[in-house]
Amino acid sequence: MRIVLALLLTALAACSTMEKMNPVNWFSSAPKVKPAELEPISPSAVLAALWQSGVGSAGGYVLTPAVVGTSVYAAAQDGSIARYDSGGQIWRINAGKPISGGVGADGRIVAVGTAKGEVLAFDGSGKALWTARVTSEVLAAPQLAEGLVLVRSGDNRIFALDAADGTRKWVYQRSTPALSLRSNVGVIVAGKAALAGFPGGKLVAIALSNGAPLWEATVAMPRGATELERVSDVTSAPVVAGSEVCAAAYQGRVACFDLASGNHLWSRDMSSASGIDIDGRNVYVSDDKGAVHALDRVNGATVWKQDKLFMRQLSRPIALGGHVAVGDYQGVVHLLRRETGAFAARYSTDGSGIAAEPQRIERGFLMQTRNGGLHALAVN
Repeated sequence: MRIVLALLLTALAACSTMEKMNPVNWFSSAPKVKPAELEPISPSAVLAALWQSGVGSAGGYVLTPAVVGTSVYAAAQDGSIARYDSGGQIWRINAGKPISGGVGADGRIVAVGTAKGEVLAFDGSGKALWTARVTSEVLAAPQLAEGLVLVRSGDNRIFALDAADGTRKWVYQRSTPALSLRSNVGVIVAGKAALAGFPGGKLVAIALSNGAPLWEATVAMPRGATELERVSDVTSAPVVAGSEVCAAAYQGRVACFDLASGNHLWSRDMSSASGIDIDGRNVYVSDDKGAVHALDRVNGATVWKQDKLFMRQLSRPIALGGHVAVGDYQGVVHLLRRETGAFAARYSTDGSGIAAEPQRIERGFLMQTRNGGLHALAVN
């Protein structure tokens, strides 16, 4: 029988111990290792609020919002789902069931998942459309593409449901190691393919038309003497930029591949559970010890490293023109200069952690906190 364990990543990094706990609770409390205190900075930019709102607490889950044009769709663990247009709330409903997976939306359909493996779909006005079931809890935000709702279940299966009525079109599944991280990683869509990372350090491209694998690549190879040391899972979403796709593995590497073929381009040893982002020059990585790295997009060489956020449980970075932003476990948003990694600005949200992936919006970016605060920010 396969055992899926949730690991406290900060404790693993410090002392190679493990705990059974909620899959994402390592974001919701203070780190086990004392984090760096924030030092005063000399700002060279301003993080300004475009708007703020609140949808409700994510509880023990990571509930990533969806952005479609000027609309933001966000959810809370208690079943609340709301749509905001340019910061104004357009509607709010309660799904009638606790929500464990973030929001997927395309403007016509809004989809969320539950811990009981239910997928709930609503139309653009919040009216219930259909309910479907998958084989395990849903911890990731669904993705919508090509008339499909793509849902990843906690047992690492990927389901394609018909967006019209929720009927199952195909299922992709693969064997996984005996020990793996329980995470909120989902899938992304690039053209006619879905891209997903898996336990054991694999990245797979899957045809949207029928669920067949198009290619498989190795982000990282498990290594070590024990099963725990050999955990090397892709626990964050891959990122596509042009003809490349890049991904990061916990206790593994950051690697980039050709999007069409899956051929390996370059890789660097580095452990990340939060993820990466890419711009025209660099790949940006939040590692498990709280450092932010900029790696040359062509060959993976180090451009800079910002290490003054030690153990502050950083979110995925987001590239913003001349800057890069990350959130931390206290709800602080840190803005770094793209050229050097130096601190450019800082913004405090509501004091609760930022675990959901930052989202690009018109004129800025959006952070959702663990307490459900929605903070739309711009760099001035």
